Amino acid sequence: MIRTLAVAGLLLVASPGHGLGVRDMIGRDVALAGPPARIVSLVPSVTEIVFALGAEDRLVGVTDFCDYPPAARRKPRVGGMLAPSLEVITSLRPDLVVATTEGSREETVAQLQRLGIPVYLVAAHRLADVWDVIARLGALTGREAAAGHLVAGLRARVRAVEQAVAAGSRPRVLYVLWPEPLIVPGRESLVTELIGIAGGRSISASEGTDYPRFALEAAVARAPEVILLANHSASTGGIDRERWRGLTSVPAIRDGRLHAVNGDLLHRYGPRIVDGLEQLARAIHPEAFR
Repeated sequence: MIRTLAVAGLLLVASPGHGLGVRDMIGRDVALAGPPARIVSLVPSVTEIVFALGAEDRLVGVTDFCDYPPAARRKPRVGGMLAPSLEVITSLRPDLVVATTEGSREETVAQLQRLGIPVYLVAAHRLADVWDVIARLGALTGREAAAGHLVAGLRARVRAVEQAVAAGSRPRVLYVLWPEPLIVPGRESLVTELIGIAGGRSISASEGTDYPRFALEAAVARAPEVILLANHSASTGGIDRERWRGLTSVPAIRDGRLHAVNGDLLHRYGPRIVDGLEQLARAIHPEAFR
């Protein structure tokens, strides 16, 4: 008898003696021997979600960048996202590796498949995708109820932000993902959507790629009313604000609206993305949270 179950777009097909079939986020069919019990995560966002679901006992390996929650640092390390150690991964005997379309090389995915290790790909460009990733990982780990509860709580917090900023203006926002070269969120970036939900208008929202390079002169010409500088981690050092403070013709600088934000919250699509959204909203509309 064949059993089929669809959960948030995740297709699972099970039959005795034939294992389990799942479909990942880009539509690839992935064959598993059964529900995965030994997972290697090549994505920090995935690692955070698996811990949030209470399924961390299934994680047998993570990348060097999987640093949250702190307990994730105690999991066996397989190297970086771009070039993890295939030897280490193989030694961990995973029945599933979770990778990403934006950070994992196609070559790595192909090599793992040649070694007989199933690879499940995830990606998130919108908040709806974040909820989808959580639901899919919940289904893969047998934590569907926990995933549903987690998503419901996150959605409620998003609605609270929307309501808090609804009556305010929508100031022009320059979000600096990286200062040199200047990299900003484009039309397909999750950060662009978050800025909109937080009550702002990203001045780079019309740019065609996810995270394009941007000329400083172009940013100045669009007269941002708020400038947000993303800090990525303690290892990257502090944010250099002096370069920006010198742009005295820019409304954001004149009005003292140059702020730092936590890039680890905003550039990973785990549950803490809503913490990042709340941080954005407070920076863009401080009056709404007094």
